[in-house]
Amino acid sequence: MAFPWMLSNSLALYSSSNLSWTLPKFQFHPSQRSVNCLCNCGLSAEDDLKFVLHDALDFSGIDTSHARAARVGFCSQIKRLSNIERGTSITINRGVDLARAALQISAEDDALISHSSVPLPVDDFIDRLDTLSMGYCSQYSSSFRSTPEKFLDCLERYLYLNKGFRRASTRNHVEHRALYLNSVLTHRSGSVSMLSLIYSEILKMLRTWGVLNFDVEIFFPRDSHGSPRGYLKQKSKESDQSHIMTSQSLLVEILKDLKNAFWPFQLNHTRSPFLRAAEAAHCFTGADNAKESASQLASSKAARHRLQRGVWTSVHFGDMRRALSACERLILLKHDPKDLRDYAVLLYHCEYYEEALQFLKHYQDTKQSGSDIEVEEDAVEKLVVRLNLILMEVGWSRKPEHRNILFNNSEPW
Repeated sequence: MAFPWMLSNSLALYSSSNLSWTLPKFQFHPSQRSVNCLCNCGLSAEDDLKFVLHDALDFSGIDTSHARAARVGFCSQIKRLSNIERGTSITINRGVDLARAALQISAEDDALISHSSVPLPVDDFIDRLDTLSMGYCSQYSSSFRSTPEKFLDCLERYLYLNKGFRRASTRNHVEHRALYLNSVLTHRSGSVSMLSLIYSEILKMLRTWGVLNFDVEIFFPRDSHGSPRGYLKQKSKESDQSHIMTSQSLLVEILKDLKNAFWPFQLNHTRSPFLRAAEAAHCFTGADNAKESASQLASSKAARHRLQRGVWTSVHFGDMRRALSACERLILLKHDPKDLRDYAVLLYHCEYYEEALQFLKHYQDTKQSGSDIEVEEDAVEKLVVRLNLILMEVGWSRKPEHRNILFNNSEPW
């Protein structure tokens, strides 16, 4: 779901006394023991911290059974990420089924948005990947006896020409469907992360069938137009190391793509997502804040008005539910403490002040010294002060019957 957020100091929408766009608040009771993630899959997130999204949706009357099941499926895969597996190249990974993990991400977000009575058919899309691999064997069986270079040329011709897979345009905003494996398999247009995953899955199947008998790596392009390419590992150079994706780094890349795409504060991409959200909370003031154009303010006002009438905006104003779900899964991967910080600032804007403060404090306890740039550190400190003041207010509470347009509006499809 998409909704606008005002990014100007002249529109103070984010103080505790003004109108806010929030998730419905449910009563939070800290557990007496260490709390696992809400999927109840047994995979610990962070001690004494509890995720918000699924419970908030349940409280609002939205069924999250399919979303929770998908989260369990995702957790069951990343539980296999040992320290060795985290650093293992995706071309030789054996412990984690990356395709299934990516499809469970798709399944959860699909359940969050569509409220379908049936879950996304994950196994059907796994079968599509298998069929894709078998298609190469039937069309290019002659390449099995050729040189490794010729073999990889044939594979890329099959993938990018015969099957028509292509990298989605990044000129403005990547199409949202390019970020989900099931959609990429259907529409053949995907992010570089998705194309790398598909490439690696074909290589994995070919190796399983005994067709691939040499070491290969996948070059992950860092530019805005290149596509993943295979190359003989023996010919790799030191400069190639930054372009090799490991099991963990690919999952992180997939989830960061989703977080950035659905982050509710899309204006001014020269700043980090956190700083954009902090500015909206008046915890950070940019140098050019006073120069914000009247057209941007008018656009934001118009978008908010459209949303209140049930007309949806998604390209420029993100999707809070999918941004929260991406943050929660990044926290489960335990890759970067900054994911705790980013999740906390979203909770602040949803008026989950107590939970936001808990995640921010945990971030401050776990981050490495000097890991933040100065303006981000200052914004974190201001947000902590703000949250403490809010929680100190006498009589502060959220009415249990509170409802928000985030859940009252019908879905756009």
